[in-house]
Amino acid sequence: MAHILDILKERGFIAQMTFEDELYEQLKNPTTFYVGFDPTADSLHIGHYIPIMAMAHMQRAGHQPIALMGGGTAMIGDPSGKTDMRKMLTTETIDHNVECIKAQMSRFLDFSDGKAIIVNNGDWLRHLNFIDFMRDIGSMFSVNKMLTAECYKARLATENGLSFLEFTYMLMQSYDFLELFHRYGCRLEMGGNDQWSNMLGGADLVRRKEQEKAFACTFQLLLTHDGRKMGKTEAGALWLDPAKTSPYHFYQYWRNVDDKDVEKCLALLTFLPMDEVRRLGALKDAEINEAKKVLAFEVTKLVHGEEAARQAEEGAKALFGGGAASGDIPTVELTKDEWAEDSRISTMLVRSGLCKSQSDARKQIEQNAVSLNDQRVTDTAAALREEDFGDHGALLKKGKKGFCRIVLK
Repeated sequence: MAHILDILKERGFIAQMTFEDELYEQLKNPTTFYVGFDPTADSLHIGHYIPIMAMAHMQRAGHQPIALMGGGTAMIGDPSGKTDMRKMLTTETIDHNVECIKAQMSRFLDFSDGKAIIVNNGDWLRHLNFIDFMRDIGSMFSVNKMLTAECYKARLATENGLSFLEFTYMLMQSYDFLELFHRYGCRLEMGGNDQWSNMLGGADLVRRKEQEKAFACTFQLLLTHDGRKMGKTEAGALWLDPAKTSPYHFYQYWRNVDDKDVEKCLALLTFLPMDEVRRLGALKDAEINEAKKVLAFEVTKLVHGEEAARQAEEGAKALFGGGAASGDIPTVELTKDEWAEDSRISTMLVRSGLCKSQSDARKQIEQNAVSLNDQRVTDTAAALREEDFGDHGALLKKGKKGFCRIVLK
C-alpha cells in the first residue's frame, strides 16, 4: 500500500509540513493526529470538507483521528484571515454548536472502539489558571516571532488593530497540541493552510517542553482554478447541514463547477481511484458534463447519503428534462389566499430566494433571465395564473442555475 503522505500528495491535499523525512518515518506506524474545528456555527460547511476527507484517508491508512472541537478557543476567536474581531459567543451557544458538529462528523469517520475520538478543548481551557498558564506556556513564546505570523501582521495593519485577547489565540491552540500529546500521545496536527503559524507554535511547544517528536501538516484550501474560494453561493456558505443547504442545491453546486476545476474536486472531495479521477478530468467539451454528474453525485452521497444523492440527481434530470415532477427540487408552497393576494412572478422570485428584492426581480425579467414553465417572462407585471401550476406545480427559473417549483397547497 502506498504511504499515506504520497496518497495525500497525489490527490492534491498537502500544502506544507514540518520535518518531512521524520514525518514519513512516523507515519509508517499507527499515529494519533488531530484537526481542530471552530464551533462558531451549528453546522460544518464546505470549507471544513478538505480536512475531513484527509482525516478519512488517514484513518483508512491505520491512523487515529482526533476531531478537536474548539469549545474553549471559540470564546476568544481565531484572528487568521479576519479583519475584525469576531462576535463573542456564549458558552451555551458554543456547546450547542459542538453537539451539532459531533453528529455531522460521524458520517465521515468511524468512531467505534476508539478508532476516532471527538474532544472539546473547553474541557481544559475554560478552567486554566491565568498566572500558571502564562508562567508555564507563555514563557515559551517569543513576541517578536509571533508578530511575524501572517495572521497577526494582517490585523496589525487594520484600523482596529489586534486585541490582546486575540493575540493569545496562538498560545491556546499550541497548548491544545501539548494537552493532546499528554492525554492521547498525539504527534501530529493537521489543518487548513491558513493555520500554519498556529500549528508551528503547537509542534514547537511539544518538542521544547517534552523533547518529543511532534509535527504539523497543512492542507490546500478549496479554491477555484483562478484562486477564488469555492463554496460561496448566492444564499451564502455551502453548508453540510441539509436544513441550511438542501441536498438538491448542494448537488447542483458541484454539477455546475467550472470545467477546469472538475479533476481537482474529484481528487479532493471523493474517494474515487486516481486513475478514474484522471480519466474523468481529461474529458472535454460536452463530455465533461458526465464527469460533473459523477462529482455531484459522489460528493452529495458522502455528505447526505446515497438516497438524498439519488433524489437530487433525479430532480436535476426532471428539471433539465423540462418537468418538475420528481426529485428534491427546491419548492415553495403557497396557500390560495397567499397566491390571490400577490401572484406576481416578481414576488415569486423573491419568495423563492431566486432574487433578493422586487427591484432585483424586475431587473432579471427585463434582462430576459427569467422563465416560467420554460417560457420566457418579459413583462415585469406578469402574474402566475392557476393554469400555470399544472399537476406538479409551476417551474420558475432564473438564469442557468436558479430553479424553484411553486405549488398550491
